[in-house]
Amino acid sequence: MNCIFTGHRQLPDDPSPLRRALAEEIARQRAAGVTDFLDGGAAGFDLLAAEAVLEAKADDPAISLWMILPYEGQDHYYSAPDKARYRAILQRADKVRYVAAHYYTGCLLARDRVLAEAAHVCVCYLTASSGGTAYTVRQCAARDVPIVNLADLL
Repeated sequence: MNCIFTGHRQLPDDPSPLRRALAEEIARQRAAGVTDFLDGGAAGFDLLAAEAVLEAKADDPAISLWMILPYEGQDHYYSAPDKARYRAILQRADKVRYVAAHYYTGCLLARDRVLAEAAHVCVCYLTASSGGTAYTVRQCAARDVPIVNLADLL
């Protein structure tokens, strides 16, 4: 079973409660039979979620992290710290898949559709009704994929 992550780039000033909620949710999903965690690699929640999966993987090597990325060079405009985090995550991920070789208008939504179509469960950090995260969550809801919004738990 697959679990996807989607969330906003803007995180709370103190992301510690969100990190704890992610770790707890990953453990719950693992107990429910999820083995593969899919992440879109965006700055903010996606990077936080990918790091949480890699931390969980240290204790449970049976799980895997798949990075489903919109295009090569997605990190071009990331801050230096986020760029370093992103590249470290890609080095440790079990699979890396690019939806497109280069940026094009719509490639981020194409990545979001790939994630939604693969999802058995969606774990998100959703606080706004517009944008890529909201789009991905709506795509999952249309497919009757269970959605866990960590923003509701904080």
